[in-house]
Amino acid sequence: MQARPLIPRRKLFDNPTFFDAKLSPDGRMLSWLAPVDGVLNVWVSPFDDLGAGAPVTRTRGRPITWQDWSPDGRYIMFINDENGDENFHLFVTDPSTRELRDLTPYPKVRAIPTRWSRFVPGKLALTLNDRDSRWPDTFALDLASGERTLIWENRQEFDFVGLDWQLQPRHARSSARDGGARLWRIDGQEVSHWRDVPYEASLTTRVATFNADGSYLYLFSCLDQDKTALMRLDCRSGEETVLFGSDRADVTDWILNGQTFEPVAAAIDPGRQEWEALSQDVAAELALIKERLPGHAFHVRSQSDDDRRWIVMSYTAEQPGTFHLLDRDKRTLRELFTARPELKGYRLAPMHLIKAKSRDGLSLVSYLTLPANIEGERPPQPLPMVLVVHGGPWARDIFGYRGDHQWLADRGYAVLSVNYRGSYGFGRAFVAASEKEHARKIHDDLIDMVEWAIKEGIAQRDKVAIFGLSYGGYASFVGATFTPDVFCCAVPVVGISNLQTLLESMPPYWAGFAEFMYRSYGDPRTEDGRKLLAERSPINKVDQIKRPILIFHGANDVRCKVAESDSIVAAMQDRRIPVTYVVYPDEGHGFQKPQNRLAYIAITEAFFARHLGGALEPVGDDLEGSSHEVRVGADLLMGLIQVAAGG
Repeated sequence: MQARPLIPRRKLFDNPTFFDAKLSPDGRMLSWLAPVDGVLNVWVSPFDDLGAGAPVTRTRGRPITWQDWSPDGRYIMFINDENGDENFHLFVTDPSTRELRDLTPYPKVRAIPTRWSRFVPGKLALTLNDRDSRWPDTFALDLASGERTLIWENRQEFDFVGLDWQLQPRHARSSARDGGARLWRIDGQEVSHWRDVPYEASLTTRVATFNADGSYLYLFSCLDQDKTALMRLDCRSGEETVLFGSDRADVTDWILNGQTFEPVAAAIDPGRQEWEALSQDVAAELALIKERLPGHAFHVRSQSDDDRRWIVMSYTAEQPGTFHLLDRDKRTLRELFTARPELKGYRLAPMHLIKAKSRDGLSLVSYLTLPANIEGERPPQPLPMVLVVHGGPWARDIFGYRGDHQWLADRGYAVLSVNYRGSYGFGRAFVAASEKEHARKIHDDLIDMVEWAIKEGIAQRDKVAIFGLSYGGYASFVGATFTPDVFCCAVPVVGISNLQTLLESMPPYWAGFAEFMYRSYGDPRTEDGRKLLAERSPINKVDQIKRPILIFHGANDVRCKVAESDSIVAAMQDRRIPVTYVVYPDEGHGFQKPQNRLAYIAITEAFFARHLGGALEPVGDDLEGSSHEVRVGADLLMGLIQVAAGG
């Protein structure tokens, strides 16, 4: 019998009640995402009357996860794929008539919106890879007629073509043989080389956008320093100016003036987010947000064309994403909604910022969550712990609300997430330190933080699990094979087991990313590269597995194909090593459908309860409606479910 009620999984992982508010260009209407018959759809209301809101789409199947207004305010745009294969279609709906149209009804074609602007109000720029699946072309799409006009045919094999606010191509990026990048100027149909970006700087150096009249170009660059700074390039004189930078962390966010598109604020995140006003024009707004939302991280998600109204999303570790309307004329900040209001009745756990050193002296920014009833940063006695590893590997963990941390802490576990070398936001040297260090120094960083948690009295040495998605799934496989005595169990989700097959089966649209991947992991085109990839691949160390593994994958994953899990499961079966393997036939790189997500979490919770000993919510109906297929280990899974069914 539980001493306290558990937070139900559904309140943490089912559809959010509200999400992703956007302002219409004139600032008079709001759109957001909310469920309709269990599927996230687009809703619309007047900006000052949410109660009058109604759905303007009623899609079924996969949820809508992004939406925005067209620049003329006539339509709401969103993208969706059919089964997780990332071949997105662009849809528009007319909020007044609810007419829904697929503007890119092309099979096996990936449509990605790239630029829309009030200066070209009836059109949107997007990329389509129907000519060549590797190198998408850029088109202007008339949203009323659906007619498309070619802007740039990508015969040059550019990774990216940058447009100004008039939808004219002005610059481009391509990959270099050393894994770095080459930047290009575009003047009409003329292309000229601009500069080279070395491998070490290529991940955190990017050309961002122009100001409204195209006279200035803004960049995030670490070409001349370790930490990425916000730069301005004068397109006429070529003069470059640092607008904001820090020696503590990369610039990772900004706010643009909604009329001029010039930067007015920027943020760094050395462990917790910090904003800096670049213009007195927004100093009062930043002060208002800080006063009304102390301790909150925030992002400006939407602005009216006149820049007088903003949508601000804020969050803390104990508060999910919450959306506010900032009226700059009235100097007011009004809460619209929070993503999961049903959590307000539960005590959520705080998050603790941890800074520690790797064995070779790198600073590792990590985040620790303990059960909510524990006061302070250390439990009275060591706890079972789950190490949750982020993906990428060039992503990062941040300080803020996380459903996975809250769920696991609520079940009685310490939860640790580590920004291992390669995580972005901490400078180019920190990223460069990850080169070809997969299953070596990157993994050492994770082990070092596990040892730190044990030494600090946070974690039980014999009760540490490793859990992650994508690269986190690879890390979980590595934990089970390279360091089998450290972790008592592992849960890889859409993980990589064979680095060579990963690199040989990358999706076509990663073509411009290939040289960077080869430099980072090892080159499968060379004998030395293949040897290195084999050495760092868990598939070749299956004999080392000692502890239980629960594996999940989406059948339609194009980034990390299901064969990655199929192959290591087959190798384990050949050696009679127990494994439970669950596949979702209607998912890709992660699980978007709430029924599938709930089933995945319920199964994982039962697995952790068996091997870590934490609390367990009865399964109830959390497996109903899920498409999951237990391809191996059904008997083991049934044993877990039977235990969970009993509470």
